[in-house]
Amino acid sequence: MTAQPRDSRRCRPVRAHWVVLAAVLFALAVALLVQGYTQHLAGIGDDSVPASGSAAGVPSAVSHGGPVIDARTDRPRTASPRDRTLALTFDDGPDPAWTPQILAVLRKNHVHATFFVVGTAAIAHPDLVRQIVDDGNEVGVHTLTHVDLGAAPPWRRQLEVQTGQQAIIDATGRATALLRPPYSSENDAITDNEWTAIRDAANDGYLTVLTTTDSEDWRRPGVPAIARNLTPTGSAGQVLLMHDGGGDRSQTVAALDQTLGRLSAGGYTVTTVGDAVGLGQTMRPATRLERIGAAATVWGIRLSDLAVTLITWALVLSGVVMLIRAVLVVSVAARHHRLAHRGRHRPNGPALPPVTEPVTVIVPAYNEAAGIEAAVRSIAASTHPVEIIVVDDGSTDDTASIVEALGLPSVRVIRQPNGGKPTALNTGIQAASHDLIVMVDGDTVFEPDTVRALVQPFADPRVGAVSGNTKINNRGGILGAWQHIEYVVGFNLDRRLFDIAECMPTVPGAIGGFRKDALDRVGGVSLDTLAEDTDLTMSLCRDGWRVVYRDDALAWTEAPASLAALWRQRYRWCYGTMQAMWKHRGAIVQRGPAGKLGRRGLGYLLVLQVLLPLFAPVVDIFAIYGIIFLDPVRIIGLWCAFLLVQLLMAAYAFRLDKEKMGALWTLPLQQVVYRQLMYLVVLQSVFTALAGIRLRWQSMERYGTLHARTAQGPREAATVSSARRG
Repeated sequence: MTAQPRDSRRCRPVRAHWVVLAAVLFALAVALLVQGYTQHLAGIGDDSVPASGSAAGVPSAVSHGGPVIDARTDRPRTASPRDRTLALTFDDGPDPAWTPQILAVLRKNHVHATFFVVGTAAIAHPDLVRQIVDDGNEVGVHTLTHVDLGAAPPWRRQLEVQTGQQAIIDATGRATALLRPPYSSENDAITDNEWTAIRDAANDGYLTVLTTTDSEDWRRPGVPAIARNLTPTGSAGQVLLMHDGGGDRSQTVAALDQTLGRLSAGGYTVTTVGDAVGLGQTMRPATRLERIGAAATVWGIRLSDLAVTLITWALVLSGVVMLIRAVLVVSVAARHHRLAHRGRHRPNGPALPPVTEPVTVIVPAYNEAAGIEAAVRSIAASTHPVEIIVVDDGSTDDTASIVEALGLPSVRVIRQPNGGKPTALNTGIQAASHDLIVMVDGDTVFEPDTVRALVQPFADPRVGAVSGNTKINNRGGILGAWQHIEYVVGFNLDRRLFDIAECMPTVPGAIGGFRKDALDRVGGVSLDTLAEDTDLTMSLCRDGWRVVYRDDALAWTEAPASLAALWRQRYRWCYGTMQAMWKHRGAIVQRGPAGKLGRRGLGYLLVLQVLLPLFAPVVDIFAIYGIIFLDPVRIIGLWCAFLLVQLLMAAYAFRLDKEKMGALWTLPLQQVVYRQLMYLVVLQSVFTALAGIRLRWQSMERYGTLHARTAQGPREAATVSSARRG
């Protein structure tokens, strides 16, 4: 690998993007937490669940008193409706189906009632809450999510009541003094925990309203039964419990319509809680500060709901895209394999004659002492006639001397000042004696038949470049196994797809064959981007040349052996690829081979290698959200299904490349750890590009693990060991 000239004025550390990313993910996590809490952590249930627990601490005046409790002082007081007065109350609304019908019945009978609304329902239907108040009815707090206040910790009790109040304020501009705890019933059912919740609410100014008569409409026993339950047996005042939400309330509506007329005829007054016990107005205009706080809270909840909705649809879309991609690459890879097995690369062309003309192999080298001998020896051992040009690009070690000392025929060394890899390649192109050129990195070794296999597609005059099959040499350890899987499954399956679709975006620097005429027509290798191989390939496609993939042209390269080295390599690759995509964006509107690159190749790269990775952290956070708030079994099942698809695709790719399946045991962990690292690389690259910062070339660490592969066999090695690092 060669070093790119440094521009110290334009290179500066990039750290602000991590702050931005952390802030975005934190905001998203908060939004998911709010949405999960309000929509999934609790829910409307049976209000008549029997209470359980000790009642030793409940004052006798409360447990045997009236249904309206004032616990704001040390001596709690209670009140009951006047004789022959019925306080009509509705819980669990508002509901868009049933609340309007109940309001219509009340208007028809000139009756008012008290509606204890659930905060989340009020936020979803504020117009109904306003209609309740505009009709002259009362509204009370029934908590935010219909949680059992007696079983909730103090922080949650306060949150539920206060946020329920804010939902009412935002909808009506008025605050209420009434509270009905969910799952409460009559006074004698109050437990110590419930009494604590009542006292806590009283400290915030709330009167607690219980019931004396339960219509049991939640059971849906039939209209006559509900009507009988609502009919008082004496003259004592009552607080009647009905429901306008939480399920099918058609029986409630019908029974209410039947009962109100009969109660009026029997001399009973049906009214609100406040009027029934002589409280007067139980709702007051909210202060400006209260309205601002309520609006902020409600909009925060609504934005959280919107965020989850958008993420859900985006997840569905990304899942569909990933599934389509899996099916597409596997089916196309199978077709590519069949065509290659028949000895032709063109889908609809005749068998091509063999290519026997000699080839110039260019090896750009910068501080490659650790592996240059193995690389040159492996190329010199090719079964195809080759000329080898090693361009020493200002190395500070003895790279050039090592090559010269080999004394191999047809090997030339060109020394030049450091100018960067593109400059070294262009020097080699100018010095090449043959019309076919192979470019190879200095950390790469060939099989004896690699060059011969690589140049065979040049029998087709339309082919301007050929991509070989890069293999990881140091695949031991889990990091090496992960990269091995990525090369076989990610890179090679994609190249087969690009080959068939005629939109190959990259011929890798590790192994690529080129027609010299094609290189001359595009002006050689450009210095415009850090991904000179991608830039060059896209230039060839836009010039009308066909770029193909040869999976039997094997090249062995060293992979980064540490996370830091891997990060540097992939950061440069990703950033350079985005540079090349931007440079060649005009291909999208072109015709012919350029248009195929633009609309197929660039579109594929944009969706699969830029947009989806940017969305990946959201997917992971949403998965945690799903496990906590949704169905964990379903979420884990979906993840396992996704993993199974990845495993099947990987197994097929390994079969095509004739690789052993043993490395696939690391695939599940790769999806959890390695995948995150690659996504963060994309994120940093995008932020770097948006910031307009020019990334400098970063030389990679060499480990000396490569060895030349001789003509005795593809896996026999003439070992060249070295502990030096470039």
